[in-house]
Amino acid sequence: MLAIASNHLKSLIITVAALLAGTSVAHSDPAGTQVPGIIVLAAQVLDVRSGHYVQNAALYIVGERIENIGPAQAVIAHAPTDATVIDLHNATVLPGLIDCHTHLMARIPEGDNAYEMNLLTKSEAYRALEGAADARATLWAGFTTVRDVESEGSGYADVALRDAVNAGLVEGPRMLVATRGIAAVGQYPPFNVRPDLVGFPTGAQMISGVEEARRAAREQIGHGADLIKVYADWRHATLTVAEMQVVVEEAHKAGLKVAAHATTPEGIRNAVMAGVDSIEHGHGADKAALQLMKTKGTYLVPTLSVVDAAMARRFGGSTNSPKALAFLDTLKHAMSMAQELGVKIADGSDASDAASHGHNAVELEAMTQRGLTPIAAIRAATISAADLIGWPDKVGALENGMYADLIAVDGDPVADIKTLQKTLFVMKGGKVIRNDVVRAERRGITSPP
Repeated sequence: MLAIASNHLKSLIITVAALLAGTSVAHSDPAGTQVPGIIVLAAQVLDVRSGHYVQNAALYIVGERIENIGPAQAVIAHAPTDATVIDLHNATVLPGLIDCHTHLMARIPEGDNAYEMNLLTKSEAYRALEGAADARATLWAGFTTVRDVESEGSGYADVALRDAVNAGLVEGPRMLVATRGIAAVGQYPPFNVRPDLVGFPTGAQMISGVEEARRAAREQIGHGADLIKVYADWRHATLTVAEMQVVVEEAHKAGLKVAAHATTPEGIRNAVMAGVDSIEHGHGADKAALQLMKTKGTYLVPTLSVVDAAMARRFGGSTNSPKALAFLDTLKHAMSMAQELGVKIADGSDASDAASHGHNAVELEAMTQRGLTPIAAIRAATISAADLIGWPDKVGALENGMYADLIAVDGDPVADIKTLQKTLFVMKGGKVIRNDVVRAERRGITSPP
């Protein structure tokens, strides 16, 4: 079907180009430069809201935004004759994906005390450089926007990385950063550090009491946080409802959202009652906690693939051990209940080591293994994620006026979600980041063919 569509599309391009002043086509700017007026042609473009494809489609892009999208003939007919044409041939185009739970600053090695050694041996400057590498890998994988939920002991280096990306100094996705995170004293790594070793770095900002929680939120907002991350539990519930409520109050006053790490029923309930906007992980959620999330409109960011990877490492590369299977069954049951109750779900990979950055789309496959349809998983990484991060009018869909953030793959991701693990083309804000499909071409050259 795609081959037939591509042949039709090529014929259409030739015909329309001939009608437009009888001009020929010449090669122009290399991939990576931004030229006002770009036409992107594809065999099909996915409308993530309806779940249907627009066949033989095109997008006309001006600057960073989508000006027009629809059937190729109509889009080309209304575009300027000197617009650059990028013909993606047989490819399927869909919005740039969104990962709502990354840790770009984290490349935690394997082994005992790995987290502590990461804190002890790497400077914030070095970790910022690691973050730049992770940001590039993430963007090249087709994730054009991320919500980076805590810098894992690298302080405010995530703010610097976000600003460097925005300034064009570093290649990476659009970033919303949570800076240090907020956890209860003694309830987040590092653990087992000798008590007389004063000043050992911590993975989050440790607090105890309502006013310390308020001060931490204000400090992080003052230093450039785009959202606040709290740890509602660790092995048991930790921060109190009152402590989290003041964090939510300070964040919401500033127009920011709050994400809560929570894996226990009590921790989830406490965080939701405090007014957080999303529960991160939620692996041990019971029906009452999920029902409360549904009632309050709280998002679930389930981070399933990181569990699969951890189980495989813990049980010798296999998840077939009784303990692993029991835990995975519990997780699958929680996901099933969340879907039955209608809890809102957004994508998040929890990438935090060198092997996982750039493989964010594995999370979408993990979602389908827990009952989500491929289109539901795609929506979790597009329109639902955009809603959670507060940018529903900017990213997450290919519509007029939105950022020209788009990717292309070979195949049909609605039929096979694994297709999204092999991105061929990435555009962010009208700029081609990678193009493994074709060269860009410009129409409107006055010399004869």
